[in-house]
Amino acid sequence: MVRLQKFLADAGVASRRASEQIILAGRVAVNGDTVCELGAKVEPTHDHVTLDGQPVRGKRKIYAALNKPRGLVCSRQDELGRPTIYELLPKEWGHLHSVGRLDFNTEGLLFLTNDGEFSLRLTHPRYGVRKKYLATVEGRVGAEMLRRFTHGLWHQGEKLKAEKARSLSASQSQSVVELELAEGKYREVRRLFESQGITVKRLQRIQIGKIKLGELRAGKWRTLTEPEIKSLLG
Repeated sequence: MVRLQKFLADAGVASRRASEQIILAGRVAVNGDTVCELGAKVEPTHDHVTLDGQPVRGKRKIYAALNKPRGLVCSRQDELGRPTIYELLPKEWGHLHSVGRLDFNTEGLLFLTNDGEFSLRLTHPRYGVRKKYLATVEGRVGAEMLRRFTHGLWHQGEKLKAEKARSLSASQSQSVVELELAEGKYREVRRLFESQGITVKRLQRIQIGKIKLGELRAGKWRTLTEPEIKSLLG
């Protein structure tokens, strides 16, 4: 449910403030009933809203999952001329924004949407939505290093912390580590390893909330289902 004035603003009728005046003037009806007071809410996908008798169609919200390959930036344009994720999407989706970012050399699960509330719920630290990463690094990562990650450590004046960390494989030359983060500070996974003098060879995000990367191939996208969207917002 969204406030009627927000629905009108999102649909491009007028600004939210101007939409309030339109409502107070008695020009808007919801399911045939005129609304003259502020505070009314509508369900955009089910309620029928009219302005001066003409239907108002709400902005169609899009929620997409992309398996971002390495070697792409998440911005629409890059000052260095590097390729962007938008080259993988339909042209009519150029207005979507990425929910958080993956750096140039990081790959994996990335959401794109035109729903600002959805983005806020997934990126603001107070909601604590977990993100899971798979890191392939040089050298052996032992149990003591993993404990440091989950206890939290300071790097360049900022505290970094993994909620969970476990080794999937380890040898003298290479280790594969799974980490789960709640905040997702700038380059947090890479910086955790950098703080221990460890070089990351490959970094992939494999899960956001309950949504897993699964079988989605690199460079491909799909839309999120209604239950998936609800699980992320719940």
